[in-house]
Amino acid sequence: MYPRLFHIGHFFLPTYGVLVASGLIIGLSVTVWLARRQGMNPDTIWNMGLIAILAGIAGSKLLLIIVDWNYYSQHLGEIFSPSVLQVGGVFSGGLLLSIAVCYWYAVQHHLPKLKTADSFAPGIAIGHSIGRLGCFAAGCCYGKPTNLPWGVTFTNPLAGLLVGTPLGVKLHPTQIYEFLAEGLIFLLLLWMFRHRGFPGQISATYLFLYGVARYFLEFLRNDPDRGSMFGGMMTATQFIAMLLVIGGGLMWMFCPRPQIQRTELATTA
Repeated sequence: MYPRLFHIGHFFLPTYGVLVASGLIIGLSVTVWLARRQGMNPDTIWNMGLIAILAGIAGSKLLLIIVDWNYYSQHLGEIFSPSVLQVGGVFSGGLLLSIAVCYWYAVQHHLPKLKTADSFAPGIAIGHSIGRLGCFAAGCCYGKPTNLPWGVTFTNPLAGLLVGTPLGVKLHPTQIYEFLAEGLIFLLLLWMFRHRGFPGQISATYLFLYGVARYFLEFLRNDPDRGSMFGGMMTATQFIAMLLVIGGGLMWMFCPRPQIQRTELATTA
């Protein structure tokens, strides 16, 4: 659509970068706000968020390269090409690495792990939602051809040049689908935050719902960096999405409940 907001001479401002940066700032601000409401040090959470962002960027790029290693192993110079540096990579790879780094950070700083995760989940959802608008502007993460009335047609040559977006073809707006899905998840998580029954409930819900949404959205994606597993039965991202669903479900089942709730359940039984 509009890969560049404007350019002056050789300088240009990419729309994708502006929207992703905006999403990161807004998401981290939401996280700090929720952490403060739970009595945690906002400066510590802010620093943790910055480290998570760096891990997310690295993880998304790394998984992008891994799922298409057959190509990149023969074209190592392409790893640092504009097409790789300007696209967001595979979000699930960034999410996994961010979770691992945040867990390490929480252990090192003696933070309550489940409460910290609950503070981050809504921020990740809204940040990712805004970032998908950047994908739509850049033309990356595009969908399969469709005849549906809301299909979109990309025409900007830069989209085709940088990320290989098919031009002049009506496509599923998978970027908008994910923008809407993450936006709805964000609103639900905020509502649940005010009514949560136990620490870890918010992050468990996010992992489960995002995993389900991403698994089914993969059937509509058509960009080449999908990866393949189990003889083509699913993409690498779908496999990770299944792990997120399982992880979220296990968290919901096994997160410790408050003592009061346990007593009430015992009395009812």
